[in-house]
Amino acid sequence: MSALPVAINNACIRFLLPDFDGPMDVQTTPPEELLTQAEGLRLAFLRERFKVDELAETLVALANTRGGAVIIGVSGKVRPRPEGLNDIDATREAVLQAALACSPPLVLPLPQAVNFGEVTLLLVMVPPGLPHVYSLRGAYFQREGPTNQPLTLDALRRLLRDRDDASWDRLAPDDATLADLDMSKIQVYVERVGLAAENDPHRLLYQRGCLARGADGGYRPTHAGLLLFGRDDDLERRFPQAEIVLVHYQGIERADEFEREDIRAPLVEAARRAERWLNEHMRKGSRMVGLERQDWTQFPLAAVRETLINALAHRDYAIRGEGIRVALFADRLECYSPGRLPGHVTLENLIEERFSRNEAIVQTLADWGLIERLGYGIDRMVHQMDIAGLPPPVFRETAAGFLVTLYGQSFPTGDAVSLDTSEWLRQGLNERQIAALLRLTEHQRITNRDLQELAPDVSAETIRRDLADLVERGLLLKVGEKRATYYILK
Repeated sequence: MSALPVAINNACIRFLLPDFDGPMDVQTTPPEELLTQAEGLRLAFLRERFKVDELAETLVALANTRGGAVIIGVSGKVRPRPEGLNDIDATREAVLQAALACSPPLVLPLPQAVNFGEVTLLLVMVPPGLPHVYSLRGAYFQREGPTNQPLTLDALRRLLRDRDDASWDRLAPDDATLADLDMSKIQVYVERVGLAAENDPHRLLYQRGCLARGADGGYRPTHAGLLLFGRDDDLERRFPQAEIVLVHYQGIERADEFEREDIRAPLVEAARRAERWLNEHMRKGSRMVGLERQDWTQFPLAAVRETLINALAHRDYAIRGEGIRVALFADRLECYSPGRLPGHVTLENLIEERFSRNEAIVQTLADWGLIERLGYGIDRMVHQMDIAGLPPPVFRETAAGFLVTLYGQSFPTGDAVSLDTSEWLRQGLNERQIAALLRLTEHQRITNRDLQELAPDVSAETIRRDLADLVERGLLLKVGEKRATYYILK
């Protein structure tokens, strides 16, 4: 099943070329004007009938420079003319062949079919910050303006020095076999990706760096494949370091009393379980402004998700004896991941620069929709904290790891009363019942009519049951009878 074409829009172009180099600002340029731009440092065009090696050379050059995009179905280099594609599936297959022809095989986001006017084009992204130095049949290239040029010896030496060419996640343990993988997890992943790979899921995993070729030509799981699709009972034996330790402290300092959860599971499941646990344990509050209830959370949920997923995607899994540690305090969240910043990334250029320590893991998590392949999670984390009116995240390198701190909402203050409603939610109270308790903190008493004003679309009988349940739970005390009935906090 091939991906459906989508219309090109500004958001799509920004996603594809966020750091486009050229005389046009791609973030503000209408999409129909993009193809009036000549080829450049990060943009290349190809017609439908291209040679696999021709595309592979361009992919290598972009990967060895700053990443970029190839738009297929376009003629002309200086004045591009959209011609479209007759066979999307065949073109996409040729792109994947070109990526595999690179050495090491280039792990790319899935080529995306897009509509441009009456024709369909194929967009191929090469992310920035890749961890390897890439070649094609022993030749190394880089992008210089609109052309692919062989790397000079000095330039190649600098690139090899700057990039760590040993990617742990794509190495295959000697004793690993396909039997170590959970085929049910693989099938769910293949169906989500939506390629015609249902008939050969192993080939798709090989393209993603989750499988490698053994000496006999057969497939063997890589570290990435085992972490993402391994059997649950095998993970602790192979990767005791691949755990998430979640700790909740009531105050602002570490104390002897805390709530703890240890998660050992394939990465996708681990990410979802950890996010759910944090969502359940972070402070949530509400306040009444007139008849309107306003909710708040201790941290923006999107920022917490980015912090967690970035730790899972970019930690150094080669470091044994230590997992990811997340500590939730009354005023902040701290997330520590083993391994210092990779490659050329420093605290000073962290937001601008990209480097994927775990290329295969990052791409597969992107296929699941848990992370953006271009590596802009830090940017989104900063943005989410900003729009919530909170301080920016604090990033710090330790002797052997990386620490992210998010400072959260304090209890809102002002005329409106604000309460942490987390415990009420855990007890199973519904929205109307929480609204009733919040109103009581301001007005000492509440009647059926008051609660009906808060929830005008709800029947009187449902309101009566809500209040009766609060009385039965021991939270409210019923006073009076019939029309004179009102309720107070017990």
